[in-house]
Amino acid sequence: MKTRRFLAIVSMVSILGFLASCAPMSPYEAVNSPTLRKTVQNARTRSDHDALTRHFENLAEEMRIKAAEQKKLLQHYEEKSYLYGRQAQDRQSHTWALMVRYEQAAKTSLSKAASHRQIAAQLEPDVYTSPDRQTAEAVDDTTNLRFGNN
Repeated sequence: MKTRRFLAIVSMVSILGFLASCAPMSPYEAVNSPTLRKTVQNARTRSDHDALTRHFENLAEEMRIKAAEQKKLLQHYEEKSYLYGRQAQDRQSHTWALMVRYEQAAKTSLSKAASHRQIAAQLEPDVYTSPDRQTAEAVDDTTNLRFGNN
């Protein structure tokens, strides 16, 4: 029981450390960061996948907000292009590209969140034993059965 609690605490601390390490990045860069990929690969427990789900959902919401800002800005550039002279078309295309990029990042984040939610639903709540421990427990069980040490 203590081992399970310890593993749950360690996994939560590692997830929080990961989230803190991604904080200085822009949200778009955080979607594809190497640190995030490493954390996803090391996620083993239900709480790990729940934390990743929340992270990806928050990231998707930030991306949606940024896309909405860009859309509003694009509308302004289209309506008031005469204010920007030669730069009007450049600003419009740049803003459109950013809007599309943020929308795509939001979709990617939501799909990753759904994936981790599905994985978390399949796992038992915070029950993880390492393969070494499982092997040791299996050997103990076999030894107990063989020698009658129940």
